Amino acid sequence: MQRNYSVQVRLCKARHSHASEEQKNREASKEKQVILGVNIDHVATLRQARRGADPDPLMAAPLVLLGGADGITVHLREDRRHINDRDLRLLKETVPIELNLEMAATAQMIRIARALKPDMVTLVPEKRVELTTEGGLDLKRQKKKLQNAIKKLHDAGIPVSLFINPAAADVEASKEIGAEMVEIHTGRYADALTPKSRQREFKRVLSACEHGFDIDITVNAGHGLNYHNVKPVASIDGIRGLYIGHSIISRAVLVGLERAVMEMKALISEAAL
Repeated sequence: MQRNYSVQVRLCKARHSHASEEQKNREASKEKQVILGVNIDHVATLRQARRGADPDPLMAAPLVLLGGADGITVHLREDRRHINDRDLRLLKETVPIELNLEMAATAQMIRIARALKPDMVTLVPEKRVELTTEGGLDLKRQKKKLQNAIKKLHDAGIPVSLFINPAAADVEASKEIGAEMVEIHTGRYADALTPKSRQREFKRVLSACEHGFDIDITVNAGHGLNYHNVKPVASIDGIRGLYIGHSIISRAVLVGLERAVMEMKALISEAAL
């Protein structure tokens, strides 16, 4: 079936423009605004379950925008298990908000990023056997490789964030090797089973964020965040943005994607006040 993406994007932009004045007024009253980047990989995961054409991540993008997201994230994996090259290319051509490309620091991925020039790249560890990204980058072991990747991406004018574990040493190392941003891995906080362990893991996240603020590196966070645990992280003073995917796409199955994004954005905005 032929899809007219340009028509949908134009309609989306028109609705977004109509609401922009009201949105500006709301945001002007806030001292800070934590951005929401929505990862749409799992729209493509559902498509791949049948090796078909639906649902198409391109059709999800306007709904994410209408829900109030500030950006869209996709992870182009080596095995192309969900998002593929065609998705990335068309998203770059049509998405009017921040496009964050998650990728491994491989020669192939660097070539793709340099050619497409997304708004930012987040370098992540990648294993073929993992279901999702399992932890932060090993900065000590991969220092030279990451330095080279960051330089090549910077030479193409692309800002770089590193997906790291919640540790001050990793934040420090990220700045030393040239990244201007980090994304703190919140997986252990999100997976904690008791209030005590959750509080302990949150303190690790908070400490890593605060160290980032101290050394003047931009701090984001993500992984495993959902409608029940997002507020404490969103309330961290100085954090730039949260990158969330699975919980939003899961919620969208029940209530629709636009509403699922809107609800998450509302929780983040409330916490950031």
